[in-house]
Amino acid sequence: MVFDLETTGGSAGGGDAITEIGAVKVRGGEVLGTFATLVNPGVAIRPTITWLTGITEAMVAPAPAVESVLPAFLEWAGADAVLVGHNVRFDLSFVRAACDALGYDRPANQVVDTCSLARRLLRDEVPNCKLATLADRLRLAHRPTHRALDDAWATVDLLHLLLERVGCLGATHLDDLLELPKAAGHPQGQKLRWVASLPRSPGVYVFRDAAGRALYVGKAVDLRRRVRQYFGQDDRRKVPQLLREAASLDHVVCANELEASVLEVRLIHELAPRFNRQGTRWRRYRWVRLTGEAWPRLSVVRSPQPGDLGPLASDGAARLVVEAVHDAAPLRRCTTRLRAGAVLRDGACTAGQLGVAMCPCAGEVAPEAYAEVVATVRLGLSSRPSLLLDPLAERMRSLARNRRFEEAAAVRDRAGALARAVQRQRRLESLRGAGRLVVEVDGEGGAVLDAGRLVLAWPPGCRPLAALAPPEEAARLSGPPAAGEVDELVAVASWLDARAGRLHILSCEGGLATPASAVPQFEPARPARSKAG
Repeated sequence: MVFDLETTGGSAGGGDAITEIGAVKVRGGEVLGTFATLVNPGVAIRPTITWLTGITEAMVAPAPAVESVLPAFLEWAGADAVLVGHNVRFDLSFVRAACDALGYDRPANQVVDTCSLARRLLRDEVPNCKLATLADRLRLAHRPTHRALDDAWATVDLLHLLLERVGCLGATHLDDLLELPKAAGHPQGQKLRWVASLPRSPGVYVFRDAAGRALYVGKAVDLRRRVRQYFGQDDRRKVPQLLREAASLDHVVCANELEASVLEVRLIHELAPRFNRQGTRWRRYRWVRLTGEAWPRLSVVRSPQPGDLGPLASDGAARLVVEAVHDAAPLRRCTTRLRAGAVLRDGACTAGQLGVAMCPCAGEVAPEAYAEVVATVRLGLSSRPSLLLDPLAERMRSLARNRRFEEAAAVRDRAGALARAVQRQRRLESLRGAGRLVVEVDGEGGAVLDAGRLVLAWPPGCRPLAALAPPEEAARLSGPPAAGEVDELVAVASWLDARAGRLHILSCEGGLATPASAVPQFEPARPARSKAG
């Protein structure tokens, strides 16, 4: 619905009121009806307004008041109509003020401003974007006269002309039109043509440079909407440079969001795009291992084995976990290789002298006592994390009671790193141990997973027969995944967790469960927001 108002002045909240309403309802170029009426504003009309519009007090004196006109206008417009106007915020401000004064709900319709569109699309062709100027320069069939219905007709003509222009930029739906005022003014706005070929489906998109190298890989629930956001709503610092260097855009349509997430991970690993940071650091993943020496110690490794804790994002994250375990259990900290019964020192090492670690190097530690510590650590890194986390929590509280807050915060950070590592490992091991897993989510389709890796995906309402066919041989894996598998498993686990309340498990070979014991959380408390007033 295209509409226009005439008023007694320019301030909806400053005593000015509506004097005339004019509207044209159109659909697909066909006129469905018109609405036009004068309105008694209940206040005097200034001479300058009468000179501009030709509306006098004598004309509006017999007209109905806004109390009678407004409900009829809102009902005629309808709650589903798209409201269109030229500088529509001005007209809407008077409609909303009248609704507030009379106790009606403000209209929540979608709004299109032809003035904003004209500024983006026609600014190089016209001296200004006033409706009269546009009607004259563009030779519109109707000319504005500062009367509501005439101006509404002129806006209809302008809207149709602008729709022809935006079609060349790939804007074919309402959401395209609503975003275009921001996107069309973008420095790389000419690349908006890429959007025209994108479907409104889940998938993956790849920005490429002039040589065809991948610059950035991303996923989307709606490919068209997501890529369009790069030209208006995406304010990340890397986006302007990405768009300057991008010379083409590829896309792959996926069955659902899960397939898009997995494909994004696989392409990032394969192509290593320069503008992707998340998903490109998988080669830095580390694991914490309790070594198999006669006197075991903790070691940070790159390739995992069963029993290792991880994955951890980097060496630094792994060292933080090692420090947490050392805080909770007196494992030896030296890296010397020790044989059973060997004595390499005359006295305890520094950590041993401080009483924070056992020192078998000096031959002063009984193998049985050290074995108990090792057994505690092994359980704490697997099935009973409380064996390590509870002592850390007690130490943190003790430091806080003694007002040693910085040390307490350091213990909290180390304990948090250990808790997150255990929790993440549990999730991934549970997924890998499930073997062949067939799931479906209402309204989103489903997937077949084999040891946590995506094998098959389908969109809503299209479950293939292959999804329920018994597998020839399904993988059931335990222990930590390899570095190259982690990101895909995390994507799958996140998708399952986010939809747990709507998830239907159609079949599961090995069971999908995690240990019953909860992992304590050590995240720092966020400051409470103060309430104004």
